[in-house]
Amino acid sequence: MHMKMKVTVAAAIAAVAGIAAAQDLVVKIGHVAPMSGPQAHYGKDNENGARMAIEDLNAKGVTIGGKKARFELQAEDDAADPKQGTAVAQKLCDAKVAGIVGHLNSGTTIPAAKIYNDCGIPHVTGAATNPGLTKPGYKTTFRIIANDNALGAGLAFHATDKLKLKKVALVDDRTAYGQGVADVFKKTAQSKGMQVVDQQFTSDKATDFMAILTAIKSKNPDAIFFGGMDPQAGPMLRQMEQLGMSNVKYFGGDGICTSEIAKLAAGAKTLNNVICATGGASLNKMPGGKAWKERYDKKYPGQFQVYSPYTYDATMLLADAMVRAKSIDPKVYIPHLQKSNYKGVTATIQFEPNGELKNPAMTLYTYKDGQKVALD
Repeated sequence: MHMKMKVTVAAAIAAVAGIAAAQDLVVKIGHVAPMSGPQAHYGKDNENGARMAIEDLNAKGVTIGGKKARFELQAEDDAADPKQGTAVAQKLCDAKVAGIVGHLNSGTTIPAAKIYNDCGIPHVTGAATNPGLTKPGYKTTFRIIANDNALGAGLAFHATDKLKLKKVALVDDRTAYGQGVADVFKKTAQSKGMQVVDQQFTSDKATDFMAILTAIKSKNPDAIFFGGMDPQAGPMLRQMEQLGMSNVKYFGGDGICTSEIAKLAAGAKTLNNVICATGGASLNKMPGGKAWKERYDKKYPGQFQVYSPYTYDATMLLADAMVRAKSIDPKVYIPHLQKSNYKGVTATIQFEPNGELKNPAMTLYTYKDGQKVALD
């Protein structure tokens, strides 16, 4: 009898808890980035940012339309592969998540954007920078970081106006991101009278660049611009040193502007020749940057790369729009998302009609003693 009574009491408590939980509004947020493969360090950092926001929202106890909301992250891996990116996008649509943070790569974000548009779920990227992302004019596509038009041009202006460089060679990894940012740099540099002496191509899987670099070396450029990510940039810097190209400047966009590149360059002195750009202010100049970074490093020591403050803001931004709309239904809250005026860690976020960030900042960086340092 005693045992049975215990069970009944336990069942009653469970039932009450069940009722309480049933009244909670469960809000699923999807997150997509490469969690496997050579770009997994970016993906981990991105997911950490979104996870931290989910924990903060749950600790705050957010109410949406009078109901206590409980946020959950559905995290997916697209392995930086466009096919896997669209498969995961469809999976999140089928799971009827309330909103999506992602993806990291332009090559996965652009095809996924169409799927999110078709199923009517908004996605916010804080990492994919190809300008083509917002071209279709989907009401579900939002970007909270400067695009490659700003980054590529900013780097080209610095190369020509500040450093007075005359000759540049281009290398890109043939992805939507790498090709896009290299094209913008090329057009801007040429319009400023810079000569493109060579153009070479590689892939986002390659690690041996000796043939490409030997061809470039014979053209004697002042600089190389690389459109791609750090798993290629690191080995390329080592091989430039081996070929005696240690006086050649090395430009790149946000894809190479990581702390990981210092590890991947493995002590090559050519790291000191890197000048890279990221969208947004430097962490120290971000409105909430310093305090946020301290909290991040406590939670995820040694994992910070570039975009986690943006994925954090993207998650908070979705929640903010839901609160203002009093609904987690995308149809109801998307108009509120479009009218955002959200004071985030990275910036105050407001959108142009096409989903691009209003007044995006950008920052140039270089490397000193293996550390990324903002150029003033």
